[in-house]
Amino acid sequence: MTTAYEDKPRPRELNDVRGWFPPLDQVLFEKLLTRQEDRGERGDLLELGVFMGKSAIFMGRHLRDGEKFTVCDLFENDAPDDANGAETAKSYPTLTRDAFQNNYLSFHDDLPRVLQAPSSVVAGEVDQKSCRFVHIDASHLYEHVYGDIGAAQDILLPGGIVVLDDFRSEHTPGVSIATWEAVLTRGLRPICLSTQKLYGTWGDPEPIQDELIAMAEGRDDCDLSVQQAAGHRIVRLKGRGMPAPEFPFSKFYEEPAPRPKAAPAAQPQPAPAAPRRRSTRSRVRRVAIDVLPPVITRAVQRSRAQRRG
Repeated sequence: MTTAYEDKPRPRELNDVRGWFPPLDQVLFEKLLTRQEDRGERGDLLELGVFMGKSAIFMGRHLRDGEKFTVCDLFENDAPDDANGAETAKSYPTLTRDAFQNNYLSFHDDLPRVLQAPSSVVAGEVDQKSCRFVHIDASHLYEHVYGDIGAAQDILLPGGIVVLDDFRSEHTPGVSIATWEAVLTRGLRPICLSTQKLYGTWGDPEPIQDELIAMAEGRDDCDLSVQQAAGHRIVRLKGRGMPAPEFPFSKFYEEPAPRPKAAPAAQPQPAPAAPRRRSTRSRVRRVAIDVLPPVITRAVQRSRAQRRG
């Protein structure tokens, strides 16, 4: 059976998918997810708020056998309250479940588990202590973010990582307040800050911080600052012309057609040689021979012949 999303344009590579997922955050997702896998840490993945699926597609590459990936978004559903409805209508007017699924299936064979509902349902739909990595990028309203952080705390495995998006954007003060409140009063410990995301854990952040500091110091495209605040080591990273990590092309990628070879450039023709100028001195001599008396002319000619000889 053909579904609606199968008829929509397919992205050819990850950058074709609309969304806000800059190279630094891609590098950090890759680093933290791969670190968990290298250390044998197993657990499920969860994303709240998917938009068009860019970060979900990235996370799905790290899903291993026996693990589950759940995403949650309202998509076309009505928001649970008027404030959330106004936010959704303003920021995500074109978001549909079909668009997300179209993008995700361009890179993966199977969809994640999709909860088309407010993020508040996650606490009852995802098992406690089951996830190793949670990305929160749903509502920007304080009450919703507060609840999402509480759900993440219950859902994460010991040492698991939560990523909070838009924690310092000027238009999302609710996210900022809920995020720093969690740091100051709810036990969340920052791992690092990127331009828009706070990476945190309810475990020990220092070993991961040490690795991220070493990574940043070994790159010339990543600015690093380390500060102390309220008993926390704050590691701040900023990309500077940083490339995104390599990511596989979609199933629908096509190599660009080779450009036709340009015709060889015409070789410049040599400029015609300038005509030789006849010596003014020779013309004067000829005139002199014509007008002088024969005796003098013969004397001049003998003198010239002697010089040539």
